[in-house]
Amino acid sequence: MSTQIPTVGFISLGCPKATVDAERILSQLRSEGYAIVPDYADAELVIVNTCGFIDAAVEESLDAISEALAENGRVIVTGCLGARGDVVKSAHPAVLAVTGPDSLDEVMQAVHEVLPPQHDPYQDLLPPGGIKLTPRHYAYIKIAEGCNQSCSFCIIPSLRGKLNSRPAGAVLDEADSLVSAGVRELLIVSQDTAAYGVDSRYALDFQGGKPVRRKIFNLVRELSKLPAWLRLHYLYPYPHIDELVELMAEGLVLPYLDVPLQHASPGILKAMRRPANTENMLKRIQGWRETCTELTLRSTFIVGFPGETEADFEQLLDFIKAAQLDRVGAFAYSPVEGAPANALPGLVSETEKEARLAQFMETQQAISSAKLQQRIGEQTTVLIDDVVDGTCYARSPAEAPEVDGFVLLAQDPEQVWQVGDFVNVQITGADAHDLYAVAD
Repeated sequence: MSTQIPTVGFISLGCPKATVDAERILSQLRSEGYAIVPDYADAELVIVNTCGFIDAAVEESLDAISEALAENGRVIVTGCLGARGDVVKSAHPAVLAVTGPDSLDEVMQAVHEVLPPQHDPYQDLLPPGGIKLTPRHYAYIKIAEGCNQSCSFCIIPSLRGKLNSRPAGAVLDEADSLVSAGVRELLIVSQDTAAYGVDSRYALDFQGGKPVRRKIFNLVRELSKLPAWLRLHYLYPYPHIDELVELMAEGLVLPYLDVPLQHASPGILKAMRRPANTENMLKRIQGWRETCTELTLRSTFIVGFPGETEADFEQLLDFIKAAQLDRVGAFAYSPVEGAPANALPGLVSETEKEARLAQFMETQQAISSAKLQQRIGEQTTVLIDDVVDGTCYARSPAEAPEVDGFVLLAQDPEQVWQVGDFVNVQITGADAHDLYAVAD
């Protein structure tokens, strides 16, 4: 019997939700004895985990598939673009199989057909917490798949289906396993995190014999008992977000609220099929800050949406000036195949979209920079992400990995801080994106 270890190459594109899908596939591959290799030449098979949310992501995914086919020849495609199998097959008919997102069983079935596992009790090793694509000290946990929203610019429900929340016990067990394996920060993600459990009518689950309601407030309260930072992402502005802010004020959850608002003009928000009461949103932001004075607010916006007039755009600028958000991401509208927004009138030219995006970011940059300057003198705790040439790249509760800036401090030659260490610091300086600190 051959004991040669089958080898698989893996390419993962897209958002943190796709990263979690990739980690599950990699963990299953490793548990079945497959070796994950970094080079095309060493791989007997390549899996490409794709993104398909906007046109640029589709092109990036198709290019990655093309490269894998050219360099290796045996390719399985999964992920969001895989939900549009006709697009993949039309561009690359030579792929061996195509599956959609959250399709662990289908991916493994395809792998088994092409490259059967060769079990070896001395080689089939899986590290505690499974295979992770993130650094060892933080990890994403996806608590639900799919989405029940009907935003006109988005095709996620058609790619990933309706909301399907994981049992609370399974989420808590995964979190406990990750923390036991050394994870210091848990990042909770899904397409619509605050809607967790709605699909099950807030079913009663169990973990270790203890009942836990499948509801975001109950889940977060239980997760907060673990000895790790807890950060929430992608929170649609439902009324019950107020309850989560109260948990942040109690110190149970990091005071970091990620609420994608998308725009501020009632007319554009209505066309987007998003909540359209801008005045109420400003009042809610004020209320959140009164409840939790340390709160960091992050949001994303789309400029140049079909029908966006100069007056609509000015209203958006007025909103961000009034809201004074700490962290903001913005994108020029890009049509997505199959999205209802494609049929809307009043297309904005590419030139105008880019001009508005530049003006938006210049306005927000001034706000964000001023916010960072206001933090000079602050005492806080940071988590070290990396150490390079004597400089520690860290994050405080106000910085999420991959999307926000860093807190930089010089390595202590006596203590020699490591990645994953918590350090108490005082903020001493700031630039446009990052903060500077010394150990407190």
